Amino acid sequence: MQKRNSAKEIDKNTDASVEELFKAGAHYGYSKTRRHPSISSYIYATKNKGDIINLEKTMSLIGEASVFVKSLGATYKTIMFVGTKPEAKEIIQKAAESLNMPYVVARWIGGTLSNFTEIKKRINELENYHKENLEGGLEKYTKKERVMLAKKMEKLTKYYGGLLGLKKIPDALFVVDAKAEHIAAVEAFKSEVPVIALVNSDSNIKNIDYPIVSNDSSIPSIKLITASIVSAYKTGVASIPATAQKES
Repeated sequence: MQKRNSAKEIDKNTDASVEELFKAGAHYGYSKTRRHPSISSYIYATKNKGDIINLEKTMSLIGEASVFVKSLGATYKTIMFVGTKPEAKEIIQKAAESLNMPYVVARWIGGTLSNFTEIKKRINELENYHKENLEGGLEKYTKKERVMLAKKMEKLTKYYGGLLGLKKIPDALFVVDAKAEHIAAVEAFKSEVPVIALVNSDSNIKNIDYPIVSNDSSIPSIKLITASIVSAYKTGVASIPATAQKES
């Protein structure tokens, strides 16, 4: 796990505010019976058997994650965005594309981090297909072969399309719902890839480097927190001297 920033190092100037988080329904946790012990200190109260998340603490977590993400932006590091639940897919894809980052919104393929050599073969296969298609190289195949190839590439695009251009494992993961994406989280932990994760009250945050405790099923909540992460990365990039940006 990454070393936490001290309270003095945490940047409070995030795009989100407690009021905005509240309006987005970020304070709604699951029922108390589903609460994971590691989340207990982030619960403000329990009402009608449901946990209410302490948004002041959520703000601190967003701030801490933002400091880390800004450092990634300032060094042009790669963040892989992961969110396959229906509420997160579109938000995650748009966020990743806005930064030209890789993303997974269909299904996490086991080995994406732990066996990247094999995953890279699938990515290369898809990239070569696109290249051949643009250059007219597919004309060498028969009509039947092209149909079969197109079907195969359609499947590859579904699972690997968001990874095009990825040459090595990412420098960090941003995950929506670490419990649902537990395979990704476990692979990241074993591969020593830091994880920033939006998690609800049912998640185990023991091995999450930068947990953000909030409602991970509310579209407004996901959108607001994801936007804060994107903004933090852009702020990090903007901090690079113009001369250095040109050289990169």
